[in-house]
Amino acid sequence: MNSPETFTTVSMIGLGYIGLPTAAMFAARRTKVIGVDINAHAVDTINQGRIHIVEPELDMIVHSAVTQGWLRATTHPEAADAFLIAVPTPFKGDHEPDVSYVRSAAESIAPVLRKGNLVVLESTSPVGTTEQMVQWLADARPDLRFPVDGAGDVDINVAYCPERVLPGHVVRELVENDRIVGGLTPRCSERAVALYRTFVKGELLVTNARTAEMCKLTENSFRDVNIAFANELSIICNRLGINVWELIKLANRHPRVNVLQPGPGVGGHCIAVDPWFIVHSSPAEARLIRTARHVNDDKPLWVIDQVSEAALSIAAEKGIDVVNVRIACFGLAFKANIDDLRESPALEIAQVLAERHPGTVVAVEPHIDAPPEALQRLGVKLVTAETALKHCDVVVLLVDHRQFGTLSLAQLAHKRVVDTRGLTLA
Repeated sequence: MNSPETFTTVSMIGLGYIGLPTAAMFAARRTKVIGVDINAHAVDTINQGRIHIVEPELDMIVHSAVTQGWLRATTHPEAADAFLIAVPTPFKGDHEPDVSYVRSAAESIAPVLRKGNLVVLESTSPVGTTEQMVQWLADARPDLRFPVDGAGDVDINVAYCPERVLPGHVVRELVENDRIVGGLTPRCSERAVALYRTFVKGELLVTNARTAEMCKLTENSFRDVNIAFANELSIICNRLGINVWELIKLANRHPRVNVLQPGPGVGGHCIAVDPWFIVHSSPAEARLIRTARHVNDDKPLWVIDQVSEAALSIAAEKGIDVVNVRIACFGLAFKANIDDLRESPALEIAQVLAERHPGTVVAVEPHIDAPPEALQRLGVKLVTAETALKHCDVVVLLVDHRQFGTLSLAQLAHKRVVDTRGLTLA
């Protein structure tokens, strides 16, 4: 029989941008991994040794893990020693947290749980979600003892262990970054530490589940507040006729100042979402966090206004209807050098512009093969940078992809440029 600290088989529930790389890290250390996802296409792709997302180095690791038999994907949970849950936690309505995916994942694994298992929630979650998940599991499996109300003598150990990785660097950072481990009991934390020590070289920092949940929200809210300062500064500088990128470069020469770079807004599934979890839990107290969210959510509207002003100017010069002004949006992803469009302000901006200028908006996004469905319905086509610059009147620089760093001022001559990333003004 395996010792309590041995995890021969790990089940990864959710095979997206975090789940698949995490599954691959375990498999690369010769731990048998059963990946579970409701997306049949993702499951089929992985079982062919390929990946359905873009992440450097991941394709080779997954291919090796699958061909050597350490990683297999399925649409239905199977028995394992440890279960890790990495499913979406979006918000709904008026920024109300939606933990329905966590509940579905918990209820899906409940039938295959057995005494001695470890369940780890990785999804970024509102404070108290791990305890709520335990209650869902306990309701589904009354024959097993769970760590409810701090009970130590249990059959199933449960912990919360959030990821803290950067898209485009996930493979390296999963291994090297420090990790927060929040068990519902000291024993739960001990077992989770043993599991992650399989591949994590960074320090494993133990706390309780609620603190771990709040830690992840705090990290992303801190970043959101600082980005909001930079975004607000860019709007002020535009009004005052000041180059914000030069200003920030000069201000950051102060030994205790580090202003971030502004952009068209904030995107991704983390920074654009997680602060609302804190606001929802403490609406009266989270005043600064709420304001930062509004500043960043409003920035795309300001960018759209800048493009509209440029389009009106072009229309007046050419004597054409403003709806016929040709606009090229450079970048659709929520950040540089990835294919992830989740909560992307660039995508939001492109969609509004396409609605206002039907048939005359194109997009340049080197990391995807086709425009998302919402843009396709509006007639937006993906084109090369060369084609966009040849035919457009207004250039909107939305993402600082590596490929866009080669754009020259000569190529942008005679164009109206709305630069949200400092590609031409820094």
